[in-house]
Amino acid sequence: MAGPGIEQVPFQGSPRPTIGVEWEIALVDKVTRDLSNTAAAVFDSVGDLRAHDGTPQITKELLRNTVELVTGVHNTVGEAIDDLSGTMDSVRRAADLLGVDLFCAGTHPFAQWSAQQLTRSPHYDELIERTQWWGRQMMIWGVHVHVGVSHRDKVFPILNSMLLAYPHLLALSASSPMWAGSDTGYASNRTLMFQQLPTAGLPFQFENWRQFEHFVYDQLKTGVFDQLGGMHWDIRPAPKWGTIEVRICDGISTRAELAALASFIHCLIVDLDQRVENGEQLPTLPPWHAQENKWRAARYGLDAIVIVDADSNERLVTDDLTDLLNRLEPTAKRLGCADELRLVAEIPERGASYQRQRKVAAAAQGDLIAVVDSLVNELNQ
Repeated sequence: MAGPGIEQVPFQGSPRPTIGVEWEIALVDKVTRDLSNTAAAVFDSVGDLRAHDGTPQITKELLRNTVELVTGVHNTVGEAIDDLSGTMDSVRRAADLLGVDLFCAGTHPFAQWSAQQLTRSPHYDELIERTQWWGRQMMIWGVHVHVGVSHRDKVFPILNSMLLAYPHLLALSASSPMWAGSDTGYASNRTLMFQQLPTAGLPFQFENWRQFEHFVYDQLKTGVFDQLGGMHWDIRPAPKWGTIEVRICDGISTRAELAALASFIHCLIVDLDQRVENGEQLPTLPPWHAQENKWRAARYGLDAIVIVDADSNERLVTDDLTDLLNRLEPTAKRLGCADELRLVAEIPERGASYQRQRKVAAAAQGDLIAVVDSLVNELNQ
């Protein structure tokens, strides 16, 4: 029971460690390379796409320059990426007729927030009314990965321990070094922009589901949000779907990197789930270390020195990543994503997106149109 006066928050539970992915894609003009507020026309052209389980495969977002691609429920990462690829092909055909290309990164290098049109809905209208200037600044794109968990009592042990891998996921996916025509000096400016919303940022580390139910009751009673979807944590429970949803990653501009990071998340959660099943007490970080790691990864990306345990020991994030990937190899084989997980190690070798963008900008003597060109080309591969 949740306790006197506290309503229960049902967690549906997933009998298998399924995976689903949401990929936010921006629309850019083929000529100017600026953002294009043509999502409504794209939706009209594409029509009502649905997955085998009835899930809408394209959905609207806050800004009318954005189309979100959504998978159905899948057993493997490969199936999820194939699902997204088919949907993207349909969206690309529609966009092409409108003189628009598809683009994905955490931010656009030079677009101005004031030129972006908003999607009208009661939810988005309330968001902007409440958050004002900061809400209008949310010209950002990310990737969300859902992984099925069988029982609510596992959710917070897994979620809390996932914070140890937070900086690894952010550093690998960081793709938002530029904002409104300037290099911010950060690998992921998106991360720090997004946490300005009052319900966004790092999750609270609750000890159990009952504490979470108390939190939800308090938030609903005081009007902080009116539905669980208004809780925009970087990692959050999704009780309706029986999943943990990981929302750490910046927008990812290649299918190979998306497959790599989706497999990494899938393996991390399933590995932690199995350890809970085995009766293990999962490792956690104090909130102040989790907060510092988030900032370090956002600022320094793959060069971040991160705090790796509650004893305040530190390590270069890429060194720790190597050991983590080795530990996850058996899990990847069981989940059928060993090939995709191996791609994770290639990201530091090739350079993360934020590094590639800066390299293109330098070669083009600061011409940020060239950066958009390179990101469009990456997504076409």
